[in-house]
Amino acid sequence: MAGREEQHVRVAVIGSGFGGLGAAVRLRRQGITDFVVLERADSVGGTWRDNSYPGCACDVPSHLYSFSFAPNPEWPRNFSGQPHIRAYLERVTDIFGLRPHIRFRSEVRHLRWNGDALHWEIETANGGLTADVVVSATGPLSDPKVPDIPGLDSFPGKVFHSARWDHEYELRGKRVAMIGTGASAIQIVPAIQPEVERLTLFQRTAPWVLPRADRRISAVEKWLHTKVPATRAARRQLLWGIRELQVSAFTKRPDQLGLIEFLAGNHMKKAIKDPALRAALTPDYRIGCKRILLSNTYYPALARPNVDLVTSGLQEVRGNTLIGADGSEVEADAIVFGTGFHVTDMPIAQRVTGAKGTTLAEEWKDGMASLRGASAAGFPNFLTLIGPNTGLGNSSMILMIEAQLNYLADYLRQLDLLGGKTALSARPEAVEDWNRMVQERMKRTVWNTGGCDSWYLDANGRNTTAWPGTTGEFKRLTRQVDLAEYEVLRPKTGTAAGPVGTSADARAEVAA
Repeated sequence: MAGREEQHVRVAVIGSGFGGLGAAVRLRRQGITDFVVLERADSVGGTWRDNSYPGCACDVPSHLYSFSFAPNPEWPRNFSGQPHIRAYLERVTDIFGLRPHIRFRSEVRHLRWNGDALHWEIETANGGLTADVVVSATGPLSDPKVPDIPGLDSFPGKVFHSARWDHEYELRGKRVAMIGTGASAIQIVPAIQPEVERLTLFQRTAPWVLPRADRRISAVEKWLHTKVPATRAARRQLLWGIRELQVSAFTKRPDQLGLIEFLAGNHMKKAIKDPALRAALTPDYRIGCKRILLSNTYYPALARPNVDLVTSGLQEVRGNTLIGADGSEVEADAIVFGTGFHVTDMPIAQRVTGAKGTTLAEEWKDGMASLRGASAAGFPNFLTLIGPNTGLGNSSMILMIEAQLNYLADYLRQLDLLGGKTALSARPEAVEDWNRMVQERMKRTVWNTGGCDSWYLDANGRNTTAWPGTTGEFKRLTRQVDLAEYEVLRPKTGTAAGPVGTSADARAEVAA
């Protein structure tokens, strides 16, 4: 194609994980084929491509952790492992004919809004292009976070993050330090414990761990789900309904979570007989404040004789000696960081320059905020999937993604109805109203009242990650775009044409 830098598309999607592929499918199903998916790697999958560490698996049931429009009757287990989820996303890519739209090795370096032309100018590692609408589907779990540890650069052994696992490095017989006790660590620890010489786990905060009700899905079940689709739909609906009923305990009545804490405590006691170790592994905050983890093998692995627990964070590295914040010293051949991701400070925000000439990161310096988790003020025709306050503590993020895809679809319909070259820019007061409501409701949730410091909170202690309600409610609130919450921009005038009124009024106005 001549002059790729001059190509213009209607929609540019950033990322090819669940969000990006879901957006691409939705665009095609809506009859929009003038779009590209910009992917920095050389294959699809997002976080399920990047996270390939030993034991990597999902903690949401398989039949709920998949697209409603692309069911998979062949899931092998209640909770699928990383290889099966990645293979599922590859199949979705092929089934819906998405590969011609995907540009691999095209990391987005910069996005700039052109207010005169009313489009986005996009610079990628594989050339430039422009787009009327940009959908950012980079996800919150895409850029690993490694703490700045004094002396780490001088460590003579191997160092890597769980999301960048080095499969060429042989752990067998090595002294390994695992830093962190989050969702990745509790899967890695039991997976590598049998083969390493010594495993030292650095734990700043003990997690709450519940049993993992995993099992192989029988051939009969698979046959039923294939031949009688209603059984598959019923299974998904049941899984969804159970989780919807649990939400109020997290968002409204955290004091009701005592029974769950009791069950988690019993789960630990079955595997951990040493009272001192049990005390060290018992959290001092309300269950649910941090992400609840599921494992049947984590506690038994910690009880093995070749595993040590350091109940503090890693403070310093001196050669191959690791110094804990409590003064303990441990020698190691390899360090594995399970320290999470840049969730509240998404790197893509530094690369997006909006209508005021400021980056999204600058606009979000006091905390992420957007309208209905999608539109940030001052960034016209820029929509985020899994944006601020769309995270979940107990259900499937795919449900939230599909709700946001509904919003995306109506957003594009609204642009069509308005006619001509148009852009929608979220009104600052609408963004403020939405976020005031979210933060007011957040005050009583377990994430804010549970007594922990979690990755849901930003540097200012504000919860800009979680959604304080049910997935059903979020779906209702994002079913359609309300044009009263947006300014309607036209080219060359430099002024806004809105507000047009409520979305219903706007349609009537356009139809007239």
